Amino acid sequence: MTEKHVFYDELGNEIEFLVKAKFSLDDTDYVALLNADQLDTMTYLLKLELDQDGEPIFVTIDDEEEFEEVKSAYEELSREHLQ
Repeated sequence: MTEKHVFYDELGNEIEFLVKAKFSLDDTDYVALLNADQLDTMTYLLKLELDQDGEPIFVTIDDEEEFEEVKSAYEELSREHLQ
């Protein structure tokens, strides 16, 4: 079964995302998400962190250098799965 998460846009509309991949880079966990209703759209790369209660939360990757490293790692992971 595919892992799913629900987010809400700025208007309060529910948007369901599918987890395409989870991976780690330099001891940090990341997730690749895909909009469940628009499978041909872009993949979202987010960082997984823990909130004050120890629950996992998704966080945007604001640092451009970190994002490029994560993007490269995800692309490599995707290529490996295609072979």
